[in-house]
Amino acid sequence: MKRVGPARRRRRAAALLAVPLAAALVVSCGTGDGRTMARALPADADFTHPGVLVGKDQLTAVRKNVTAGKQPWLKAYLDMRDSKYGSYKYRPEPHETVICPADGRPGHGCAEERADAIAAYTQALLFTVTGKRQHAVKAREILDAWSGRLKGHGIQDAGWAASTWARAAEIVRHTPGADWPAERVRRFEDMLRSVHLPAVGVKVPGRSGGQDLVMTDAAISIAVFLDDHKAFDRALERFRARVPVYFSGKNGVTQDTCRGLREVGRGIAATAHIAETAWHQGVDLYDEVKDRLTAALTLHARRQAGEPVSAASCGGRVGGGGKSGSVGQAGSRMGPGLEVALHHLEDRLGGSVPAAHRLAAGSRPAGTDNLFVAWETLTHVAKPGEKPAG
Repeated sequence: MKRVGPARRRRRAAALLAVPLAAALVVSCGTGDGRTMARALPADADFTHPGVLVGKDQLTAVRKNVTAGKQPWLKAYLDMRDSKYGSYKYRPEPHETVICPADGRPGHGCAEERADAIAAYTQALLFTVTGKRQHAVKAREILDAWSGRLKGHGIQDAGWAASTWARAAEIVRHTPGADWPAERVRRFEDMLRSVHLPAVGVKVPGRSGGQDLVMTDAAISIAVFLDDHKAFDRALERFRARVPVYFSGKNGVTQDTCRGLREVGRGIAATAHIAETAWHQGVDLYDEVKDRLTAALTLHARRQAGEPVSAASCGGRVGGGGKSGSVGQAGSRMGPGLEVALHHLEDRLGGSVPAAHRLAAGSRPAGTDNLFVAWETLTHVAKPGEKPAG
């Protein structure tokens, strides 16, 4: 048997070590702030809580900025507090079945569920800022009212409320002092697992790309709250399949561009929500979509600001309400859902999206669309002096 010298043994060992190291580099990267991000969450990894759209550091920053009276956080907080959703007198209206027809017919429980989910989220945020127990009690009251009654949910529009339910429940469950009883937590888990997750997991032919992204936002949010690795992985797979279809390359056009700026805004918001939730779990979906997001934000912010629309684009109309060369009036605003995407692209990455930045800054503080976007100036505008993540 041929003997191998020490130098050759060292070279062989180094070569063997290089294989798993190279594989690791394929799926993970540093962010510049000490964090290591990956393409997937290892099956044996714990989920980070709170970690549905907002994380512990963000909630801490919100409290500090509001307490110090800094803008735009203070104004955003006051708008949230003084909204109908922030009242101690808010009363939930739970339904046993929620049905949202797609043909314009009156729904059953749709508006009530969306409003109650936003109210629960609002009360949860108010509790983290003020520490006032009444807000935690109100948030629990709303969550418990629905988990104690809801038994069935239609597929149409299921994502709106489901994503917000998970956000609210995540904060209440993982904030010290909220005191949500364990049996009520389990009951809420059961509602999300048995009623909402099946509804948002259905792939419906003909569903618009934006709607599919909203459903995926709900799915990944529920997965984190439930510590469900399989549901989380399915949401990642769905996101990666949808994004290249929804955003047409890097020119900024989306599947909703000709429907209206409102629909585009919802698609951008849902995309950013999904990536932000994944980010809190150590998975960098942003890296896969940042160029498309930047282009879409730029194109549609310019259009909302009044830049003429090409006659070759949507017949010269956006949303069907404008004349050739103008922005359509129907759905002519993207809404309050730009902050999360801008936070990552500009504050973390140090990039620049001037048109969208001007649009967001000019309308701050962003409020709520009464669907699935709420108070994101408060939660996602950068902390003063925050360093980009590389």
